[in-house]
Amino acid sequence: MKKTIGIIALVLAGSLSTMAQTTSTMDRIEVCKQNYHTLFGGEALTGQGTDPEMMDILQKFIFGEVFRTGNLTMKQREMITCITLATMQTLPQLKAHAGAALNVGVTPEELREVMYLTAPFIGFPKMLNAVATVNEVFKERGISLPLEKQGTVTEENRHETGKAIQDKLYPGGITSVMEGLPGYMGKDVEQFLTDYFFGEIYSRGALDLQTRELLGYCVLTTLEAESQLHSHYHGNINVGNTPETLTAAVIQCLPYIGFPAAIKALRIIKQEYVKPVAAENNLVRLSKITVDPIQLDAYNAFLKEEIEASMRLEPGVLTLYATSEKDAPYRMTILEIYADRAAYESHLKTPHFQKYKQGTLDMVQELELVDVKPLIPGLKIK
Repeated sequence: MKKTIGIIALVLAGSLSTMAQTTSTMDRIEVCKQNYHTLFGGEALTGQGTDPEMMDILQKFIFGEVFRTGNLTMKQREMITCITLATMQTLPQLKAHAGAALNVGVTPEELREVMYLTAPFIGFPKMLNAVATVNEVFKERGISLPLEKQGTVTEENRHETGKAIQDKLYPGGITSVMEGLPGYMGKDVEQFLTDYFFGEIYSRGALDLQTRELLGYCVLTTLEAESQLHSHYHGNINVGNTPETLTAAVIQCLPYIGFPAAIKALRIIKQEYVKPVAAENNLVRLSKITVDPIQLDAYNAFLKEEIEASMRLEPGVLTLYATSEKDAPYRMTILEIYADRAAYESHLKTPHFQKYKQGTLDMVQELELVDVKPLIPGLKIK
């Protein structure tokens, strides 16, 4: 059975390569029909069933447009689709796409690992639901279970293995993330992350590290896990995935998770995808501000909104750190660091800065801008 699947996969790989070269000149209806037949073996856009209009919209959009956006292989697209559906626990659709994944050359071992990969993100019960669904497909296709083992670590080396993977993805580590938890249990959580997540799951066979990290990003996109999407963007880059591949992967998730969640992930990619600027080009200044004490609370509300929006939305705004004097809270100093002068000029034109500027005109009594030179250029503020 495994040998037969391998031969089918090789044949499909050749036909899919040819398809990739020809679909650019085909309209979305032709592409939809060809992709659908390759994936499921049936015909798309039949006009049959209880909801033919919606199925027409769905199939044209997913298989005629999304499936040809970006430079992903059909195998990658189906693994992304399967892990997204598993994360959402939409099990009937997962079953259909598990079959499609096998049809385009995803091996049973690879598909099982895609399901196992969800465990650290969504927990064991949901992972087991997904595994049970995929196992149904395996049984229907005569694939004997259990599949060949893919574990690579022992009790003695799981920590060392996990730390090596973790350090490759996230140089410098993440040891401070859980600091301050009651009972010093943050150390336990950090070790779970190293030993279990990276040591036992990320080290398994069948899928390489690059694929695991890309699929993990799709899970986080589905969960709208904003903080982790930022860090896993850099993990993906460190393991060799390009920003273009990440973008295409999120777009592949879009029909299944909807626009809001996909746009959130795409915005994070856009924020993180900044061409590096030499630290020597940074614009660094101190803004010394004296505010009308009577209007201090109103001013602070404007300032907080402006700083949070600038840091969230503007990649060129590296630091806005506001302080006030203990005995005179109406006297403030803001450390401002911009990637370069162009980033600063762009910042001044943003709606959130203009709102702050206009809203606080009668509140600011004195303003002094002091350009400064950092003694250690490029030093990060932790």
